[in-house]
Amino acid sequence: MEGFVYPENLEFGAFLSPMHPMGEDPTLQFERDLELAEHLDRLGYKEFWVGEHHSMGWNTIGSPELMVAAAASRTSRITLATGVTTLPYHHPFMVASRAVHLDHLTRGRFVLGVGAGGIPTDARMIGREMSELRGAFGEALEVVVALVNGEERVTRKTSWFTLRDAKLQLSPYGPEGLEIAAASVASGNSMRLAGRHGISTVSFGAPRPGHPRPDMHTQWAYAEESAAEHGKSVDRKNWRITLPVYVAESREQALRDVRAGYDRWAYGYWGGIRGLDVSVAGVDRAQALEGAIEAGSVLVGSVDDVIGGIQRLREEVGGFGTLLVYAQDWADWDKTKRSYDLLARHVAPHFSGSTKRLYEAVSWYQDNRDLFPQLIP
Repeated sequence: MEGFVYPENLEFGAFLSPMHPMGEDPTLQFERDLELAEHLDRLGYKEFWVGEHHSMGWNTIGSPELMVAAAASRTSRITLATGVTTLPYHHPFMVASRAVHLDHLTRGRFVLGVGAGGIPTDARMIGREMSELRGAFGEALEVVVALVNGEERVTRKTSWFTLRDAKLQLSPYGPEGLEIAAASVASGNSMRLAGRHGISTVSFGAPRPGHPRPDMHTQWAYAEESAAEHGKSVDRKNWRITLPVYVAESREQALRDVRAGYDRWAYGYWGGIRGLDVSVAGVDRAQALEGAIEAGSVLVGSVDDVIGGIQRLREEVGGFGTLLVYAQDWADWDKTKRSYDLLARHVAPHFSGSTKRLYEAVSWYQDNRDLFPQLIP
């Protein structure tokens, strides 16, 4: 393959928010979500993240910790993560306690992903104002980090939780501690908090339809600047970026597979249910999918198309450690599994270098054929 370049290692995983259109039995949805975890584990994906939501119909998982525990019993290699546990909705001591317990149940295959929350109806039902969430997230995160990976007892009193000489009975499973990752959607708040505490980060690279992709290069700068200010460090290899990704045998096939599902997600969920403006100036609804591909907010196409999109993303942001496929029901289940298969078999090797020696073996033979007599059949 002429001109083939092997970049530094990039890992792959999936981020299950979830985003399941209504109408399907939720029990069977949960079963399919766990089947996805098993499928990714067999294919060698590094991570599987599960979100927490309590309303809006499409978001059916209220306890990602339970899904992680169930997935742990069905998998053997893949790292499992909450994507994310919404800290302002829980007492931080209970979050820390459940996280360390899961760390043991998974034998160190757990990452505690945390965030502030972003669905207004979730917050309203438990008496939270959206304007409170960022501040509450910062208060809780400081305590969770100290409880999970610290040794000192914690005493803290805020307007919504109290801790008195608190310390977990269990230490994390491994001597390196339990990885904690803060999720960022658009603002720099979570990235600054991640830098302040020296923890990992997850950036949502897919905005809602009709909006430009967040400036993730600047987001990472927020994390680095905050880390330096507080005497901590952050590493790009612990930075995850989520994007919807769909791979098919050709670009035309990929577009056919997901067009109806993308339209249902963009105009049915975001536009219809959430009531948000998802239009793009100068882009007709029938071409909305192509517009999203052109903007780089989704990666849909052939193997080569997706490889190119990932390369452009890496150049844009300056490098990151893991690409999390933002799981969507844009195509039917069999085609969705096929997409993950193509990604693992044909896209990921370009970034992991797993096929490098095979190409080198062929190249060496071609350069040295004169050393071998031609065999005549």
